[in-house]
Amino acid sequence: MVLLFLFAFIVLINCVYFLLFSKFSLRSKNKEAQKNYIPLSLVVYTKNQALNLKDNIPLWLEQEYPDFEIILINDASFDDSLNVMELFEENNENIKIVNVENNETFWGSKKYALTLGIKKASHQRMIFTGADCKPASNKWLNEMGAHFSSKKQIVLGYGSYFKKKGLLNKLIRFDTLLTAIQYFSFTLFGMPYMGVGRNLAYSSNVYYDNGGFVSHMEIQAGDDDLFINQAATKTNTAICFSKKSFTYSESKSSWKEWISQKKKHITTAKLYQFKHQFLLSFFYTSLLLFWAFSIITLSLFDWKIPSVIILFRVVFQYIIMYHAAKKLGEKDLITWFPFLEILLIIFQFTIFIICSLPKSNSWK
Repeated sequence: MVLLFLFAFIVLINCVYFLLFSKFSLRSKNKEAQKNYIPLSLVVYTKNQALNLKDNIPLWLEQEYPDFEIILINDASFDDSLNVMELFEENNENIKIVNVENNETFWGSKKYALTLGIKKASHQRMIFTGADCKPASNKWLNEMGAHFSSKKQIVLGYGSYFKKKGLLNKLIRFDTLLTAIQYFSFTLFGMPYMGVGRNLAYSSNVYYDNGGFVSHMEIQAGDDDLFINQAATKTNTAICFSKKSFTYSESKSSWKEWISQKKKHITTAKLYQFKHQFLLSFFYTSLLLFWAFSIITLSLFDWKIPSVIILFRVVFQYIIMYHAAKKLGEKDLITWFPFLEILLIIFQFTIFIICSLPKSNSWK
């Protein structure tokens, strides 16, 4: 019986987290776009993305926003990225190019390149994305920029991935969905802890007041989540989740590439503030324990009691996740939730073990 009570307690912890996530999931709507447009700088990081630049620069230029510039950062690309940028710059006065060459001090540092791009920006409010990110609509800048105010100096958006066939694509999008639910919900509870560089906005005041990326410049990853973790507060951060504000990019095409990406994310998460590390690790631990105890209790006890506990938890989770998935345009993942959750837990645990071993910080 002790095992059953312990199992019920683990389910209770799971449900407390999902109740927290309902703050976002059951939120009725996003903030309306404001009519007073503030000047914006769209800062785009690029490294060997010539083909994506050809496709996406026209989409950025077509944004229905009265006053914005585009800062294109070429981070020592060895393809035709710089040539593509220069072709568009010739015919568009609101495009500025920052051509970054490698140097001995900041060899291959994305944060160094972004720092130069931020210094080039003419406007105080900046929206960040990558060369491979397509805006969901021509209202993207309008939707993200609407959340800036005298108090709100950071805006967290949603960077989604294109839907494709295959288990890997579903798992990546499920992981992205779950991560977004967490950082949106924690922000609404006054504890913002991260954002994603595919769709993120903040002011130059926030950047300079927090010393930019200086405190974690030696860490190759983390220009988005580590910076937001140190700079975001309950009063200066807003969220934007209207479907017109999303960006879309291609997900990793191989398991090896995705695992490498996850290793970087887990490495930077270890540098979050302690309270954020604790809450996040406790959540994933509770998920792992739930499925472990599900197997154990079904094996040791009459199946009826464990089944009721499992069903209660799964239904409770489904209600919360269902509304969040609809809100973020990931409805096709709904029927896959239990399987994807189990698979993600296995991968998270495995990658965590791998990251605990000696490793290199080199950017790939």
